[in-house]
Amino acid sequence: MKKLLAIAVLLSIFYSCANYSTGELTGVSDRGQYFEPEPFGMVFVPQGSFNMGPVEEDIVWAQNSQVRTVSVDAFWMDETEITNNEYRQFVYFVADSIKRRMLGEQLDDYVVSEDEFGNPLDPPHLNYETRIEEKEEEINEILKPLYYQGEEKFYGLKQIDTRKLMYEYYWIDYTQASQKSNRYNFKTKQYDGYIVNQNGEKVKIESRKDFIMRDVINVYPDTLCWIADFTYSYNEPYTKTYFWHPAYDNYPLVGVSWVQARAFCIWRSQLLNFSLLGRGESFVHDYRLPFEAEWEYAARGGLDLAKYPWGGPYARNIKGCFLANFKPLRGNYTDDGGLNATPVGTYSPNEYGLYDMAGNVAEWTESAYDESAYVYMHDLNPNYQYNAKPDDPPALKRKVIRGGSWKDIAYFLQCGTRSYEYQDTTKSYIGFRCVRSYLGNSKR
Repeated sequence: MKKLLAIAVLLSIFYSCANYSTGELTGVSDRGQYFEPEPFGMVFVPQGSFNMGPVEEDIVWAQNSQVRTVSVDAFWMDETEITNNEYRQFVYFVADSIKRRMLGEQLDDYVVSEDEFGNPLDPPHLNYETRIEEKEEEINEILKPLYYQGEEKFYGLKQIDTRKLMYEYYWIDYTQASQKSNRYNFKTKQYDGYIVNQNGEKVKIESRKDFIMRDVINVYPDTLCWIADFTYSYNEPYTKTYFWHPAYDNYPLVGVSWVQARAFCIWRSQLLNFSLLGRGESFVHDYRLPFEAEWEYAARGGLDLAKYPWGGPYARNIKGCFLANFKPLRGNYTDDGGLNATPVGTYSPNEYGLYDMAGNVAEWTESAYDESAYVYMHDLNPNYQYNAKPDDPPALKRKVIRGGSWKDIAYFLQCGTRSYEYQDTTKSYIGFRCVRSYLGNSKR
């Protein structure tokens, strides 16, 4: 009798669900429709195929790229390089978080220890709602270690010790997680594989958390790169003012390593996603550096086999004006209108609406550099990645840079020219821009 009663209850529950009343496969209801709005400051790059690689003779005999046809999915891309003022938002966020963490250790107003239902949070969250009044004596005393002290204070000014602007961030290593040997074993009810963590250590996989990688970096740009990059050259004014002075707010960010650029992308993703969650949305958008193939495809602007992003074979237009910011003549940096970096968007965009895909500053990509990468990369969303460990040799820390810069000759401005720099180095002529994968119908 009890068995029949249980069956009757199950049947009543089953037939009471409207989704199943017809007996047909209709999918899950109330999913809604989604159309991805255009992200602020980004342009849409449609899916497509193109001939990746140089469009003319390899005159320098670099032999690091071969022409091949590849296809890439649609994505969003920043219309300009990340500017000083945009990156400053990241630096200010890190500084503000450090202050709140320091205050939260002694004052309850700067931490949230319970959720909206009164359940304890483990660990407690930082409270970003409470205003920090540094003029108050108690708060000023708590935050004092964050600023330069004693003889390290130049001219007695109160300045944040940029060496303490450390940002802790996380990402999921999907590459290692996708390996069959690292998958969850449903027979043994555990993970049987091993994973190489960020420190280069091989550890047994205990749970999903082992696929989460952690790193801590300093986020402040290397302002001394303006002096270090050029010997017997006076560039001290740029070291003192280029990043922080309002006059350079709309100039492209430089002096950041590949690692810092990637950390910025992760922070930017969290900035958007937490805002969406606060509005009741659950969509996850991940900003990242563009893959090498994505960058070249976007730079061509739909003009396949084009030498430069503007489509023509020359660096001047019909009126004889230069079309990008680079080094047009030996010792003459100013013929194109700029001595070094110029404000973003100074020159005309390509057919996709992207500015400065040639010249101004070179740009980091997500891709690791290997001379023969074009040979073994897939022809669908091709990309070669390697997460270099601290003790890896320098050759494994090379990352692809594209686009050429204000100090480069026209050869490096070509869409198919590739070069590299080491992921932990900073240069006064390398910046970056972000991309975001497009969701849904990529034909838009």
